[in-house]
Amino acid sequence: MNGDSTDQQDMTPDETMRAGFAALIGAPNAGKSTLMNAMVGQKVSIVTPKVQTTRSRIRGIAMHGAAQIIFVDTPGIFTPKRRLDRAMVSAAWQGAEDGDVLLLVHDCARREPDEDTLKIIEKLSESGRPASLVLNKIDLAPPERLLSRAAEMAALYDFERIFMVSAETGNGIGDLKGWLAERMPKSPYLFDPDDLSDMPMRLLAAEILREKLFLNLHQELPYQLTVETDSWDEREDGSAEVHLSIFVAREGHRGIILGKNGQSIRRIGTAARKELEAALDRRVHLFSHVKYRKDWMNDSARYSVWDLDYDA
Repeated sequence: MNGDSTDQQDMTPDETMRAGFAALIGAPNAGKSTLMNAMVGQKVSIVTPKVQTTRSRIRGIAMHGAAQIIFVDTPGIFTPKRRLDRAMVSAAWQGAEDGDVLLLVHDCARREPDEDTLKIIEKLSESGRPASLVLNKIDLAPPERLLSRAAEMAALYDFERIFMVSAETGNGIGDLKGWLAERMPKSPYLFDPDDLSDMPMRLLAAEILREKLFLNLHQELPYQLTVETDSWDEREDGSAEVHLSIFVAREGHRGIILGKNGQSIRRIGTAARKELEAALDRRVHLFSHVKYRKDWMNDSARYSVWDLDYDA
């Protein structure tokens, strides 16, 4: 999970090396994070059934032959209502601009194209930005819908290519990855070929705990909290001691997260610790602290942590 770019002078580029960015955009819950994880071959972005899980741009790094594909998983694009929503949507469109290849991911298990996806296509048409369509979740859609949906969306926008995949089962992933590898520009590798993500370990720890909170809390509460890493200390025995703060927007939410006698936070913290240990292949001592911070969603310092524009 090292985030340090490879010093290009230390590498000996040849004519076959390629490296570039593939940006994933789409409506909330289209499966972008699951698709990126499948492409990389390991979990680098959190996934939950709840919409708007991804808050910042997360990069996952995949190798295919001599090509390095850096996937940019962006927040879901929807009609923003709050400052945080606006910042997330702005980050998604910025991620789209930064990509060498742009992929619109659509949940084809839906009976009809959703309004958010149709608005994205409309904006793509206005910009003239080349894009390809990825019909995701084909394992959940009847075969006849796949062809009709592809035709329906092709009539709305002249996509470069249309792919049908299941990020969950892996069906179609190989073809998409191979095509992307060919589309990457000739370039020395931008990251070490052994890296899977440019996400710092401190952010990885916070994101994993946030995912477990999303999965274990109900209704709107997950959207009213954020997680930050206070400290990361290396112990002499090779393990890591990590302290994280969970910030909630209402005092009453602290008790919900803690649970009776702290049972809820212990269960969630244990799940996060085990996943972090598996990702890092080392022992981790994880300590979480639930804190009330009024109106944290309007605190500019939080936005810089997520690489979001506070004034978007």
